[in-house]
Amino acid sequence: MTRCTLFVDSASRIKGFSVKGHSGYAEEGSDIVCAGISALVITTENALCQLVKLSPAERGGEDGFVEVMLPEKMAESQMHDAQLLLSALHIGLENIAQAYPDYVRLTTRRVR
Repeated sequence: MTRCTLFVDSASRIKGFSVKGHSGYAEEGSDIVCAGISALVITTENALCQLVKLSPAERGGEDGFVEVMLPEKMAESQMHDAQLLLSALHIGLENIAQAYPDYVRLTTRRVR
């Protein structure tokens, strides 16, 4: 199962996300659930870097795990744009989790 977590602050802003595990929906290379999640995650991270001009902190490297966090300091306009992108990620992950509930779990976790 793929576990997706959105990190949300007290102002309901998404501060980052993590994705861990393989869905197990199909064999590697044929797994449409993992492919869909990967496409959303990679596109969101690239858009944060290229369109919003942010350098989010990223952890990963181990197979099936990535964590991306927004930098602590950013302009208000960057926060606005980042929230649009992260909200789109939220919608996409939520849709996949609803369509494939045995393979994807989406949760939110409060952070400072």
